[in-house]
Amino acid sequence: MSAHEPERPLPHDPDLEVDEGPLGEPRAAHLTPHLVALVLLGGAAGTALRDAIERASGGSDGFPWATFGINVSGALVLAMLVEALALRGSDVGRRRRWRLLLGTGFLGGYTTYSTFGVETDTLLRDGRPGLAMTYALATVLAGLVVSVLGIKVARTELLR
Repeated sequence: MSAHEPERPLPHDPDLEVDEGPLGEPRAAHLTPHLVALVLLGGAAGTALRDAIERASGGSDGFPWATFGINVSGALVLAMLVEALALRGSDVGRRRRWRLLLGTGFLGGYTTYSTFGVETDTLLRDGRPGLAMTYALATVLAGLVVSVLGIKVARTELLR
């Protein structure tokens, strides 16, 4: 930089929280104890709710309705949450904490891509490729549709 060029500020990194490390440097969000605690707390609650729903459903010999409903409803709520937070401003402070608690934590624990994968594989191994493909496609397509719907709902409600 020459003496005639004005100093430009460094770009803002959204993954840095305003907390500082022991030497005064910005601390990354994933290294900030209270933010990690929010994700853990939300994740524990979301996982507990998913487990309760799966136990209450009693399982099925056919289409895995419980996991399908969990993943689709989670996609809808996550889209609404993220869009609502984004419309209110940048991902800092209170908005970041809500996103980490509810989005990353609660909905991350509530939804279950791994169970979706295992159930699809189980259907294939049980000789039910048609049902496996129906389940896989329905989950992905429904997740996409409700995500778009969730974004539209959040925009409509917040921009009234």
